[in-house]
Amino acid sequence: MSGHWFLGWHRVARTLFLLVMMAGGAPLLRAQRQQSVARLDQQLAPLRVVDVSMIDTTAKACDDFFQFANGAWLARDTIPAAYPYSGVSRDMADRNELVIRAVLEDAMAKRSSPSTNSTTRKLGTFYASCMDSVGAEAKGATTMRPLLNRVDAVSSRAQLLGEMAELQMNGANALFGYGPSADAHDAAHYIVWLVQAGLGMPDRDYYTDQGPAADSLRTAYVQHIAKILTLAGDDAASASSAADRIMALETELAKASTRRVDLRDPAATDHPMTTAELAALVPNVDWPAYFHSIGLSATVAKVNVANLEFFKRANELLASTPISDWRAYLRFHALAPVSPWLSAPFVNEDFAFSSRFSGAKELLPRWKRCARETDRMMGEALGQAYVARTFPPEARARARAVIDDIRAAFHDRLLRLTWMSDSTRAQALDKLAKMSEKVGYPDRWRDYSRLVVGEGAFALNVQRASSFEWHRVVNRPGLPVDKTEWSMTVPTVNAYYDATVNEMVFPAGALVPQTFDPAADDAANYGSLGGSWAGHELTHGFDDEGRHYDAAGNLRDWWIAADSLHFSEQAAMVVRQYTGYSQVDTFHVNGRLTLGENIADFGGVLTGYDALQRALERTGRPGRLEGYSPEQRFFIAYAQSYRQHNRPAYLRTRVTLDPHSPEQWRVNAPLSNMPEFAQAFGCRPGDSMVRPPEVVPRIW
Repeated sequence: MSGHWFLGWHRVARTLFLLVMMAGGAPLLRAQRQQSVARLDQQLAPLRVVDVSMIDTTAKACDDFFQFANGAWLARDTIPAAYPYSGVSRDMADRNELVIRAVLEDAMAKRSSPSTNSTTRKLGTFYASCMDSVGAEAKGATTMRPLLNRVDAVSSRAQLLGEMAELQMNGANALFGYGPSADAHDAAHYIVWLVQAGLGMPDRDYYTDQGPAADSLRTAYVQHIAKILTLAGDDAASASSAADRIMALETELAKASTRRVDLRDPAATDHPMTTAELAALVPNVDWPAYFHSIGLSATVAKVNVANLEFFKRANELLASTPISDWRAYLRFHALAPVSPWLSAPFVNEDFAFSSRFSGAKELLPRWKRCARETDRMMGEALGQAYVARTFPPEARARARAVIDDIRAAFHDRLLRLTWMSDSTRAQALDKLAKMSEKVGYPDRWRDYSRLVVGEGAFALNVQRASSFEWHRVVNRPGLPVDKTEWSMTVPTVNAYYDATVNEMVFPAGALVPQTFDPAADDAANYGSLGGSWAGHELTHGFDDEGRHYDAAGNLRDWWIAADSLHFSEQAAMVVRQYTGYSQVDTFHVNGRLTLGENIADFGGVLTGYDALQRALERTGRPGRLEGYSPEQRFFIAYAQSYRQHNRPAYLRTRVTLDPHSPEQWRVNAPLSNMPEFAQAFGCRPGDSMVRPPEVVPRIW
């Protein structure tokens, strides 16, 4: 349940370097950091939590606050050709990726040195193999030939399932997904989860939607499949025939897949069963053989089948679909994840199709693509080096202080709720008290000693890294949940709440300007880090999904019926509010899909505002800064933390895929529900940013 919608992997800012320098350290390391700061200064302008130069002073705060807070920036911004959007996340990512590039180039240069440790050598070798564009061009698809030959040799359903398991371990999206995850009813232990998967387009709706646009996209997808297969050596006629059959097979899988909106209900994916019951549900998979093939050595007693109808249909298709069709399907899905790392024709075709969803006009520079893939596949190895260069203890401590104030403010809000019974309130307070937080970076770094990285083709290193991660976790079912583990890499510009372990996580990559600056005023930090990040993630523990989990992370109804009814009625008001907003063209925001994020946005800014008031009572009220009161700066910081400029194609994709509303509504919708905002800017009833009290939801 992440608080922000930022595609890709994102990274640091100038102020963080300055903080490290102020913290001291070895002279040589300080010199290196000073050089890094100089390089950043030369390439990028500094970011601030509140930047008044972005404010459109001709706009009225009470009419459209997103435009007021960000309008001057929007007027001068141009989205770079390689991006689907620009804004906070891209600006922060650009800075972080400069740090990452320095780390990776240093590791690459030192990888042959005898004194270089094993993990750094692997990191440098992984990145170097990605940057070897000459080698990628020379090899073309030959790197994949052994794998494709194995697929072509499949002649029985037993071989089919064995090859499918092999592809899954190497990172391919083949039919369904396996993963150890927390047991919904015993959150302290892992259980086997089996989930729907196997589609080449991002969502089932792309296969089932009607109309000219949907038809055109499906035609383009079939052409894309055929082109990838042709590049891999198939003749044009065979590739075209295979593409049609792959599309037909995936369409059947899509029609049986659970809709994204329905997946928001935890009960929709809660289907625990014994392995005997699994065998009865999906008899055409030899499950003991499958579990053995993927390296699961422990005896499996219980599984959770997240999507019953999908697995029933997959079972039928395994029996009714010709082996030749499955071979074609596996060939394409073996090639799809590595196409961005093969020769230029593969790379260009992969980008041409994916850009239909992003609107991007050109590829990112190779070093950025390689840096992001290295972060994705060796994230903690990279994160450890990243933290050593950038993230001082002082920044971590200051961020924790803001987050602790957010926790205290939410505690007080729970005590003041008039609609909640004492019984439910006691459970909510217990959950809040036991909610943990991770800030900055892991206390224990991942061990990469078993990862094999070669000097050859990068596509093979990607597969090896996928296999390493698979085998790192495959035998977890039945074991205690590792509560030290992170689900995001350290340089990522994002945060998340995990209901199964009841924790908030804030990577170091997000704890920099424009999100957070230890040197900034409280109003700025509490508006951005407090309201749009910490308050948002904390509220996820009590949104329409999170509220179904108890303090220990178990799926359990701890609400009395009257309180649950009130929550549902108020949540329906949130759905109606956001459904009324335009997303792009004729599309409206999907109020049901975005419900959890919208509740978290509203609860987050309310809690952040309360936390600021607590801080001002503790430290004293300052005067106006840059012409704005603390309350006004709080709301400006909140709005500027969602500063983003989107391509229409990207917004159209987000209607289907993204549980977050467009940034304009992430700002205007919750603030228009707040009397505190109206008071801060002198807004009156009838102004666009003042909604009538009778339509304002009352949840947190």
